[in-house]
Amino acid sequence: MINIQTLSLSDLLPPSIRKDPAMAAAAAALDIQLQETTAMIAGLNIFSRSAEWTDAETDELAWQFKPPYYDPALPVEQKRLLIQNAIPFHRHKGTASAVEDLIAILFGQGAVEEWWQYGGDPYHFRVVTNNADVTAARAQEFIAAVDAVKRLSAVLDSVTISQAEPLPLYMGGFLHFGEHIQI
Repeated sequence: MINIQTLSLSDLLPPSIRKDPAMAAAAAALDIQLQETTAMIAGLNIFSRSAEWTDAETDELAWQFKPPYYDPALPVEQKRLLIQNAIPFHRHKGTASAVEDLIAILFGQGAVEEWWQYGGDPYHFRVVTNNADVTAARAQEFIAAVDAVKRLSAVLDSVTISQAEPLPLYMGGFLHFGEHIQI
């Protein structure tokens, strides 16, 4: 396989003109332009260099790719993840997994429980998350993010914050076998 990054035009010339000094000089002159163009092509793949995006670049890319929820005040790492996942979000928008993926990017871990899983009304759902910040500081942001990817016919019933803490629990017991004497 030919690697275009290390390709020389003199390697592609037919043997009949490869030894011609004018052709060899022309191929060598074009090699420089070919190398520069190849280097510029590598920069066109914006997703491969997402770790290098500045804050202004992420805002421009968000305008272009239109992720389902985007806030310019978010940390740049979260904005990068939203833009990288914009196309997959648009592909499965309206599903429970889209809601879960967006919650995972913005708020940490979260799960969607459909109405039939907890006995709610049809077309309703609730979200269970482990992020305690959802209650006060970012509640409106959380609801807006969920509304951006949920089905329009679905209704968010509640947001449940689940927190697991280690609880040292000790149990003891005894068993006594013996005679019972009554006087």
